[in-house]
Amino acid sequence: MLGANPVKALGAMSGTSLDGVDAALIETDGERILSFGASAYRAYSDEERAILRAALGCWQGEDTEAALEVVQRVHTQVLQGIDGAELVGFHGQTLAHDPHGRGTHQLGDGNALAEALGVPVVWDFRSADVAMGGEGAPLAPFFHFACAKWIDAREPVAFLNLGGVGNLTWVDPRKSKPEEEGALLAFDTGPANAPINDLVAERLGLDCDRDGKLAAKGIVEDGALELFLEEAFFRKMPPKSLDRDDFSLMLDLVRELNDADAAATMTAMAATAVMVGMEHCPSAPTRVLVTGGGRKNPVMMKMLEVGLDCPVEPVEAVGLDGDMLEAQAFGFLAVRVARGLPTSCPSTTRVAAAVGGGQIARPGSN
Repeated sequence: MLGANPVKALGAMSGTSLDGVDAALIETDGERILSFGASAYRAYSDEERAILRAALGCWQGEDTEAALEVVQRVHTQVLQGIDGAELVGFHGQTLAHDPHGRGTHQLGDGNALAEALGVPVVWDFRSADVAMGGEGAPLAPFFHFACAKWIDAREPVAFLNLGGVGNLTWVDPRKSKPEEEGALLAFDTGPANAPINDLVAERLGLDCDRDGKLAAKGIVEDGALELFLEEAFFRKMPPKSLDRDDFSLMLDLVRELNDADAAATMTAMAATAVMVGMEHCPSAPTRVLVTGGGRKNPVMMKMLEVGLDCPVEPVEAVGLDGDMLEAQAFGFLAVRVARGLPTSCPSTTRVAAAVGGGQIARPGSN
């Protein structure tokens, strides 16, 4: 266990959008953010992305050797490029997520990474939460609580991450701890960038609809949007979570549309899912701060601005880095794990009680 002194922790994140690996240094005691440090990004090559995409849906014990080699190699490259870390938070690559069925699978080997980096590595963040009946996701909310304190928020705010899947954290910064009743509500809102990425990959061989340029040329098909909103997920009360491919039928809903209309409709699906989710917030947030790749999509952001009753801004508006927030989150959570502090609670994952996830791998311990 670490003491309460600040630690320089290096977090890494490879999301379900399969774009690459983010790494970011943060100084924290696991409760407060003291400072942010260096960061780096390594995009996956087309070949690496294809290998990872082929492994999606695989569970422990299935053949994921090629994907594991990509995950370990790319993470090692990125993390070795940042000096000064005393601890590493390694999320791994989510391949499958079925918390009330087969569990959750984040591909990665924390022990091998600790040997390669020569510092302790915290990994396997989600399994303990799932074992106690939780959704295992989202896990960034405890960090979002610290971010709300860091920006000196005085009223409830919401952090919206638009990655492969969308997730929302409602924060009341007037509370003293994230696990305190009424401090947080968090849940996945629905699909975000992943199905749009899959659409443009399938039709155009692109990795994403960069800057929303394709969607901007299209018209939203209301009938497809209405069918999308009939999914049972939207009637489920939060906390709740999704697998990347839970809404794979979205592609079928836009199958007959031209490329631009399909992209516009899927972008509207992601934005409307957020609007529906906002109805669950305990009170209206004073602002929605958007992180993840979706904040760079002007079409997505405009839809949210029009559809929500509060300001919608990228997290850069309050001095945060939307490209690195998730990586910073896992550095922060690594320190919490090392200090024996909880990383999730009933209002963030529906876990039975506040729990600290994660295993700690130390160099030379194998």
